[in-house]
Amino acid sequence: MASQPFTVADVMTKKVVAVLPGADFKEIVAAMERWRVTAVPVVEGDGRVVGVVSEADLLLKEEFHDHRLGLLEQMRRLDATAKAGSRRAQDLMTSPAVTVAPDAPLPRAARLMAAHRVKRLPVVDASGTIQGIVSRADLLKVFLRPDEDLAAEVRHDVVEHLFPPPHPHVEVRVDAGVVTLSGEVHDSALVPLAARLARAVEGVVDVRWELTASGS
Repeated sequence: MASQPFTVADVMTKKVVAVLPGADFKEIVAAMERWRVTAVPVVEGDGRVVGVVSEADLLLKEEFHDHRLGLLEQMRRLDATAKAGSRRAQDLMTSPAVTVAPDAPLPRAARLMAAHRVKRLPVVDASGTIQGIVSRADLLKVFLRPDEDLAAEVRHDVVEHLFPPPHPHVEVRVDAGVVTLSGEVHDSALVPLAARLARAVEGVVDVRWELTASGS
């Protein structure tokens, strides 16, 4: 039976820096500076996420102070200038927030970040209550898995299924996340499939093979 894929809950940060809708501008900036984050969820009293304030939202105020912007350009950016004149999180935030569920697979979280051009996602349960935060850096944690763990998973989920006895022995070696499959196999057509499946194991950086068909 194949191992369960990693989910957002496996890599997310459970300690979340968040602000209330009434938080003022300086309070938000201070929170970002203190905790070294680039965005904070905005949550209501029950912990439900109602939006996110990012550095980009806050920088609109500084940009608006640039008097070199022409009047026409400012008029074209009414929404941005409205934010620039705001002081509270509820007015500064981007809403609705782009969120992800704790049981979402990591590729789904990565696609959401790419599609919405964000660096982190609030993790919420079915009721929208915050459970954690997942960042780009968190998604890369799977690549820190020990080589021996990766080798064990490739042997169990790939080799034992594709090359069971009486197949000749297939050896699995992993070095710095790079998997090498070596040995002999009865059916050379299975070699590319074995490589694809091994590459799909979370934390694997690359796959090489030195497999030959028995009798060749």
